Amino acid sequence: MSVQINESTKTVSEGAAAGVAVYSNFLLSIYDLEVLMFELQYIFKCPLHKVMEFFNENVSGIHLDVGVGTGYFLDKCNFPVENPTIHLMDLNSNTLRKTSKRIKRYEPVPHQCNVLEPIQADLPLFDSISAINFLHCLPGIMLDKEMAIKNLKPFLREGGVLFGITVLGQGVDVGILYRIANSIYNKKSIFSNLNDNISDLEVILKNNFKEYSVQTVGSAAFFSGHN
Repeated sequence: MSVQINESTKTVSEGAAAGVAVYSNFLLSIYDLEVLMFELQYIFKCPLHKVMEFFNENVSGIHLDVGVGTGYFLDKCNFPVENPTIHLMDLNSNTLRKTSKRIKRYEPVPHQCNVLEPIQADLPLFDSISAINFLHCLPGIMLDKEMAIKNLKPFLREGGVLFGITVLGQGVDVGILYRIANSIYNKKSIFSNLNDNISDLEVILKNNFKEYSVQTVGSAAFFSGHN
């Protein structure tokens, strides 16, 4: 796999590095079962089928996936064209390799980038950009994470959509398991979302998009912004 490496990966903050370091090859081997099929649904109260429906509603034939995980949604989704153009973006080379192998039938183009820095990768304009389970891993409070949106937006075509889900830390208490898991993940710097709330997310979307929508499902916010 040939990965395009952005210059921004050379200056990665400690917080950003901690958020991606956990994604070892071992974790990625059990990620779908542990994180998507168990934790997301039963701890964070966000049914996997709803995420899949949301993905299918927004994905296009020219797509950029940011924070790629294992490529589960890219592998399972219904693209609106037979041969989509797919680019992948992540700071972690393990996730890029895992996802690239999983969806090799689409010949994806991987980019190793830190989205909190200006993106200098050779990218086309996209009709859709996804950020699933991504913002809650970025360091800082929710308003700090607007920088990632600002750095991605130049690659979104007029009329395109940027969409994602993120686990919130405020205003969405869905039970003791959620509180325990969220606390542990923040202490380990896997998550950085204790101050993330839907109001600040709305501010980010309003600042950057002509039209936007946001709603909560369990402890997760489903959001989209249209250029």
